[in-house]
Amino acid sequence: MLIPALYMLQLYDRVITSGSQSTLLMLTLIMVLLLTTMGLLEWVRGQILIRVGARLELLLNERLFALTFKRSLLTGGKAGSQPLDDLTGLRTFLTTNGLFAFFDAPWMPIYIAVMFMFHEWFGWMAVGTAIILVTIAFATEKLTNKDIANANKLSASGRGLVNRNLRNAEVVASMGMLEAIRAGWQKGANKVLHLQARASSYYGMLSAISKTVRIMSQSLVLGVGAYLVIMQEITPGLMIAGSILLGRALAPIDLMIGSWKALLVREGCIHV
Repeated sequence: MLIPALYMLQLYDRVITSGSQSTLLMLTLIMVLLLTTMGLLEWVRGQILIRVGARLELLLNERLFALTFKRSLLTGGKAGSQPLDDLTGLRTFLTTNGLFAFFDAPWMPIYIAVMFMFHEWFGWMAVGTAIILVTIAFATEKLTNKDIANANKLSASGRGLVNRNLRNAEVVASMGMLEAIRAGWQKGANKVLHLQARASSYYGMLSAISKTVRIMSQSLVLGVGAYLVIMQEITPGLMIAGSILLGRALAPIDLMIGSWKALLVREGCIHV
């Protein structure tokens, strides 16, 4: 992930100033080789997570099926198959890009350390922006977690109610209970929609703030870099490389915020 920034730095400060075509060729070959290696490693990581997710489901589905069946016996057939669906959803989530962000986040200090090597102002701007984005991430969790968890519980309860009544459709129709059951189900469905809409509203607002902060910080780094170039404290290559590297450093946090909603849904399903 450091390669694009360092490549840009070398082009500005070494190739353009010297006009050396051989230096350009060698730097480009090194860049292509390293980024190809990164692509292969990304593919391997994805394959590992796919196998981990499949293995997890194989280890748990039989036991979960037995527990779901036992629960159905104890509740008189009121338990549904939702836990099995949740397990499949969890396996699917393990293969998404959102999970990769949690693996990439520990590398952030290295990126920020390199920015301090460029110039201390760059480093402190990266630290400040990271703190703001982490605060937004925690605010997203606090504002949406409860609503999504409650919505998942109500939704699971509503599906269970529908399944039970479908199994006894003839009795429900003959006793004229359909309208009352539908009204009860509709009330729960409306509550689920309200909770999900409120959580999505908070999530959308905080996601927009996060994106704005990240893009603005990258532009501000360019502005600060231009000032430092004018003051002859850094080279133009460091100005461009600093902006690119800041984007790399903040990408995991931005991706985590983007995938937070899916993570909360999976967490709520597990709790249910």
